[in-house]
Amino acid sequence: MTPSPDLFDESTPGPGFIERWAEGRGLLPVLGVDEAGRGCLAGPVVAAAVLLPPGHDIDGIDDSKRLTPATRERLAQRILLASTVGVGIVGPQRIDAVNILAATLEAMRAAVEQVRAAYTGRVGIVIVDGNQPIPGLDLHQRPWPKGDALSLACGAASIVAKVTRDRMMVALDREFPGYDFTRHKGYGTAVHLEALRRLGPCPVHRMTFAPVADLLKMHPRTA
Repeated sequence: MTPSPDLFDESTPGPGFIERWAEGRGLLPVLGVDEAGRGCLAGPVVAAAVLLPPGHDIDGIDDSKRLTPATRERLAQRILLASTVGVGIVGPQRIDAVNILAATLEAMRAAVEQVRAAYTGRVGIVIVDGNQPIPGLDLHQRPWPKGDALSLACGAASIVAKVTRDRMMVALDREFPGYDFTRHKGYGTAVHLEALRRLGPCPVHRMTFAPVADLLKMHPRTA
C-alpha cells in the first residue's frame, strides 16, 4: 500500500530528512530499500533492505555513490552488526528472462521479506529509492527519488547493496579472468567494452543488454 504524496517542508534536505518526515506522520521506523548494479552489463542486481536501530550512532551514512570504497566497507560492517538487514540477489540469467526492472523489484521484495522474517516489530513505512513501488508488498511504502541521499535507512541499504555486490564482482573476476570485473564491477566502461570485444561475453554477462547482445553475434557462446 502506498500513502498518497503530500506537501512537506524541504528546507533542510539531506540524510535523515525522510526519517524526520516519517516521524511527523507516525510512520517510524523506516525500512529503507535500495539496489546496486541495475545499470551494469554483467553480474547480478543486488538489493538491500535496512531497519536501523533507534538512537543508533552510525555516523556518515549517505548515498553510497558519495562515499569512498573504504568508507563504504567500514559503514557496511557497522550497519550489518547493528541493524536488521535483508539482501536480495537476482542473477544475470533471470535479468535476461524478465528484464532489469522486474528483476530489481524481485530483489527488493526478497530483501524486504528477509527483514520481515527477522523483525517482530511494526514497520512504519518502506521507503524505496527511486520511482517504482515494490509489487505485492502488503506494507505501507513510498518510492522516493534520491531516497538514498535523504533517508538514513535508504542510505544504509545503498551501502550494504553496493558492498555486497562489489564483493561478488571481485569473486567473479577470479572465476572469469580477463574482464577486470574487480576494477569496473560490470559497468560499461571503456576497459570492459574492450575486453568484451576481445573475449566476447562470458556466462555472467547480461545477454539481452546492448552492446553485449551485439557482441554475442560476433562471439557465439559454445556452452
